[in-house]
Amino acid sequence: MGGFFGAVSHRDTVLDVYFGVDYHTHLGTRRAGMIFYDRESGFQRQIHSIENTPFRTKFARDLADFHGCAGIGCISDSNPQPLLVRSHLGLYAITTVGLINNAEELIADYFSDHDHQFMAMSSGSVNETELVAALINQSEDLVSGIRRAQELINGSLTLLILTEKGEILAARDKVGRLPVLIGKNDEGHCVSFESFVCQKLGYEVAYELGPGEIVRMTADDFETLAPAGDKMKICAFLWTYYGYPNSNYEGKNVEVMRYRNGELMARDEIARGDLPKVDFVAGMPDSGVPHAIGYANRSGKAFARPFIKYTPTWARSFMPTTQEMRNRVANMKQLPVPELIRGKRLMLVDDSIVRGTQMQETVQFLYDSGAQEVHMRSACPPIAYGCKYLNFSRSKSEMELLVRRVAQELEGDEGLRHLDEYVDRDTERGKCLLDAICKKFGFDSLGYQSLDSLLEAIGIDRDQVCTYCWTGKE
Repeated sequence: MGGFFGAVSHRDTVLDVYFGVDYHTHLGTRRAGMIFYDRESGFQRQIHSIENTPFRTKFARDLADFHGCAGIGCISDSNPQPLLVRSHLGLYAITTVGLINNAEELIADYFSDHDHQFMAMSSGSVNETELVAALINQSEDLVSGIRRAQELINGSLTLLILTEKGEILAARDKVGRLPVLIGKNDEGHCVSFESFVCQKLGYEVAYELGPGEIVRMTADDFETLAPAGDKMKICAFLWTYYGYPNSNYEGKNVEVMRYRNGELMARDEIARGDLPKVDFVAGMPDSGVPHAIGYANRSGKAFARPFIKYTPTWARSFMPTTQEMRNRVANMKQLPVPELIRGKRLMLVDDSIVRGTQMQETVQFLYDSGAQEVHMRSACPPIAYGCKYLNFSRSKSEMELLVRRVAQELEGDEGLRHLDEYVDRDTERGKCLLDAICKKFGFDSLGYQSLDSLLEAIGIDRDQVCTYCWTGKE
């Protein structure tokens, strides 16, 4: 995945960008970078790995060398960035968030006249942000270049550009898969992925870009250079999982949506008569907690935290580079509260069930701690398709997805031809899926939120929300 923050002001912006980028570190764990522009000394840039050292610590030593009234920064789970690019369009810095599925085809086309080259990374691959810049530079101006790149890319592209005029260009993906917001204060403007960051740094959210819109920001004003399109497909996972609780997207708050989502899941189970007898409803720390609170409130079951995550040294379970180490860290972080587990019937609510790699260990951990029953609920539908628009999962193959693995275990390759039935709890295959996962992981019951209720919880036009990972439909 990835996130970004930028600011342009009549005063120095270094601390705003430093803290603004830091507030996006929940969106990535691999690399980060910042670049600033000063009219006298030009650009200053640093890129660091943040896999073993938090962003704030890693970049603190660089602050004394940074200065400028305009700057951008990013958290990146893909390539090192932001990059500094020199072309016929001038000298500019660029950072991107998205996914390019047809990168090799675009590179081959770029090489076709034998006059172009890229700097190869150690793996031999091309930095995708450099590829985006190359596509932009084939046009006569930045705006038409951004639009051209977005049209050529199969996937998604949201970006920030910092020019040698000290201006920032912000471009939202052509169908708005990710948010881009502009904040304003008395001295300048900022641009952010997460809305709460603007407010925390003393800016008032002034504008939210529409799909495909391109905006130029200066310290004094901002203006639309390319208008928004009519079609939007914003990612539903922003609300269910990776968006920060304090943020709003398209006017809908993340935390409020998660409470509502849990409530609707309980409402539907009560209507079907599926509500199990449990002593406590608990959320899988941390993003499952608000969904669980909503479920508990609607079901009338007590909410509790039967286990706590120890996070001072390992804030996120997927920071380590190997799955074995991620599983071990996830297990080490789970600290039980025996008084809330021993002899209890527990319902555990998670934001989603993707690969299921850590789930079995969590359930076994609860049983080993004395739980009598463990019931599992997913706050979103079964995930049957890997996202081809955003890089927010480490899955290298769709067969890593739990739904696909179980469908193949039950029917071989024939099962993969009936995924639409397996994700529907009302079909025979859907019931078989639930039973098989319960047996595999030791659940006493399993339930998934329905797509209709998830979209009801988000509360915007369902045609404007991307649900590809659940339906396989664009």
